[in-house]
Amino acid sequence: MKSRLKIIHWIIFLWLLIAILNYNLVIDYLSLIFNYIGLLLKDSAAAVVVLNFSFIDASISAILFLLFLPLVFFFRKKILFVESKLSFSFGFLILLGFVFLFAPIISNENPEFSKNLSVTKLLPPFSSVKQFELKSDIDNNVSDAEVFREESEEVIKPPFNDNIVFADSVKLSGTVIFYQKNESNEIEKEKLISESGIPVIEKKFFLIGTDEFGRDLFARLIHGTRISITVGLGAVVLSFIIGIILGFIAGYRGGFPDVLLNRFAEIFLAFPVIYLVVLILALFGSSIFSIIIVLGISGWMSLFKIVKSEVLSIKQKDFFSTAELVGLSKFQLLSREILPMIMAPVLVNLVFLFSNVVLAEAALSYLGLGTGNTYPSWGSMISSGQEYITKAWWLIAFPGLGLILTLFAFNSSGRMLGKIINPGIKE
Repeated sequence: MKSRLKIIHWIIFLWLLIAILNYNLVIDYLSLIFNYIGLLLKDSAAAVVVLNFSFIDASISAILFLLFLPLVFFFRKKILFVESKLSFSFGFLILLGFVFLFAPIISNENPEFSKNLSVTKLLPPFSSVKQFELKSDIDNNVSDAEVFREESEEVIKPPFNDNIVFADSVKLSGTVIFYQKNESNEIEKEKLISESGIPVIEKKFFLIGTDEFGRDLFARLIHGTRISITVGLGAVVLSFIIGIILGFIAGYRGGFPDVLLNRFAEIFLAFPVIYLVVLILALFGSSIFSIIIVLGISGWMSLFKIVKSEVLSIKQKDFFSTAELVGLSKFQLLSREILPMIMAPVLVNLVFLFSNVVLAEAALSYLGLGTGNTYPSWGSMISSGQEYITKAWWLIAFPGLGLILTLFAFNSSGRMLGKIINPGIKE
């Protein structure tokens, strides 16, 4: 019996799964947004000071999450893709899209949070530890901005919180006794956050374990996915712009510009990309921006050749000659007459280019030439995990599996798109 599952069914399932598992977090984010609006109306200067990227990211994700499903249903007749049959490749790509858009909702743990290494270091998948939090000093004279900052840090986890304590086990008697690697510690109950006079002691669960610094590997994998997709999208857009413009100039003008741009493309094809990478990273340092620039300007050549050959064919057509006689500008010729005609082969090329960029970013991060230490990356996670491969296999297995499945999904989707566009293509 053939599966009747459609892409829209998978989208609904993923949305409902996130909503059921993390509905409290969505509510907390919305509450923060309303509190910030109140602070903005009361003290706009202080509101600007406390504004940060984490809050903006979480707010956008929460709003998009609420609007996502209604928008999909509203536009489902215009987006014919969602009514297509579900395949593994498209299903995994949609999963990546959900992670990219809703990462703060899927996991609000800070990927850099590290505490009590004796307890949290190199925990295997499905491990758990005890967690409790110490009370902060109460200051009744704090400003509204400081109150909002404290509320924000309770929901959007900071990279470090000195009040949180992890322990292997906890015993409650006259005091709170907690053990960290067989080392006993004691603290008064009054110093812990309590409910109804009873200290709040929670279980901290690590779905796919922790790394060598005690950081949650699931949170790092989720945010590493966002880094790979961000770099991929940025580099593909840059390659698209360069390839389209240069391909149009070479195909439309011909003659010397064509010869010059062809030689330029051949130089890029022959020149080892690693030297270009080292040069640009030496000038601008390791960052997301520099990696996007490096991969973007080193991947436009195939698109250039496709656009050039298509333009050479299209400019012989009657409709293109008529558009020239009407007096359309070069930009109008490109945007109105050329792009709609060549978008199909260009789209297939961009899908394959995206997978190549993701692999290149992971390779650069593995070599220490990636996005630096500010952000988690699949490549850097694999690189740091190889030292512990004999005793912590999960450090390499999960980011490696994510990378393999991503490459497979994009390459498979590219082939499927190619067959849809050109039914004459055989296996």
